[in-house]
This record gives sequence, C-alpha cells and structure tokens, in this order.
Amino acid sequence: MMRHRLALLVAGLVAVLSSGCSSLYAPPQAWEKGNLSKPEMTMGGDPLDARFTQHINGSKEGSSGGYGVGGGGCGCN
Repeated sequence: MMRHRLALLVAGLVAVLSSGCSSLYAPPQAWEKGNLSKPEMTMGGDPLDARFTQHINGSKEGSSGGYGVGGGGCGCN
C-alpha cells in the first residue's frame, strides 16, 4: 500500500515538473530584444577569447586555420 502511494506521488511530481517547463517559455518581448543584440550575447562575443581559444587548439592539435570560408564551390578546398 505504501509503495503504491509513493509510486503515485513520484509519477505526479514528474508530471507536474515536466509540464511546467513548456508553460514558462515565451518569445522575447520588444523591450527585451535590445539586450539580446549586445555583443556579449553572441557566441563569439569576445575576439580576444576567440584568439586565445584558437591558440590553444593550435598548440594542442598541431594545426591552425579552418575558421574562415573555404573553396569556391568546386569541391577543392
């Protein structure tokens, strides 16, 4: 009897917690879009950090480059 109540309680908690995530999502409002356009919100917001990461990759892997656009569409990079 106690196991059934515990299983029912756990199932109820899982259902409540998993349904709560979808109701919290909303697209950004107009006044919030200014914050999203700041340079620090981009994936490569800090150019110094990007250069440092490229230096680490070059030092560890012994390779460099490959960060720009390659080839002209002919398949020969």
